[in-house]
Amino acid sequence: MRVLLIKELMHLFALLPLRTLHSIATQLGRIMAQRPKLRLTQVTRTNIRLCFPKQSNEAQEALVKQSLIETSKAFFELGAFWLWPTNRALGLVREVSGEDCLQQAIQQSKGVVLLTPHLGAWELAGLYAASRCTLTALYRPPKLTGLHDLIHAARERAGGRVVQTDKAGVRALYQALLQGQVAGILPDQVPSETGSGIFAPFFGIPAYTMVLVSRLARKTGAPVIFTYAERLPHGQGFHLHFLQTIFNTQTLHQTI
Repeated sequence: MRVLLIKELMHLFALLPLRTLHSIATQLGRIMAQRPKLRLTQVTRTNIRLCFPKQSNEAQEALVKQSLIETSKAFFELGAFWLWPTNRALGLVREVSGEDCLQQAIQQSKGVVLLTPHLGAWELAGLYAASRCTLTALYRPPKLTGLHDLIHAARERAGGRVVQTDKAGVRALYQALLQGQVAGILPDQVPSETGSGIFAPFFGIPAYTMVLVSRLARKTGAPVIFTYAERLPHGQGFHLHFLQTIFNTQTLHQTI
């Protein structure tokens, strides 16, 4: 029942322009901020207080509301990112910064590790990357298994390949890098297997963090690029950013 409802919502959202979707999502986010018993509101408020303990209550509550608004936008956008024709979805990208660093990294023929965290419109960032390069992306199947085919098809329709977060999927990433291709990873997912992560400080709070990115960079010498799709105001579209990161290979050999 939940799967059917979500699919129906996605098709409904796909009928609406981005400006309308963001407007509805903004109102929903404001309503959720006023519902302290909602689990999402509770989790958001707890995280904000842990990360910004020195800010005033008013400043923290403003961040809570804005976070809930952006989370709502991320959900309402899925209809467009999953169901619109590829060219129409990619047409939402109004500006791209730093793509030259991605192309230069690809030309080194060592492969590229592309990090696309859950920041901004990550589905659009992955779709854009898949349309520009040979991309193999790690994919954690949804808890609602009935959504697997929809998400799988949506993420591969621009030419990319998705592989599951298991040993076979990791091997596929290594193979892609050895062939000079791009390996896409959402680096802020909590590792599911024992020994596949370490605790690292995040805003001063220990967070269990994957070591896969470091291992890929160490073993293949592939450069690491960070990307995210920034939402423009009033549903105008997105500004896509590619940022070069610097990994100290010597340190990686010593610590991972």
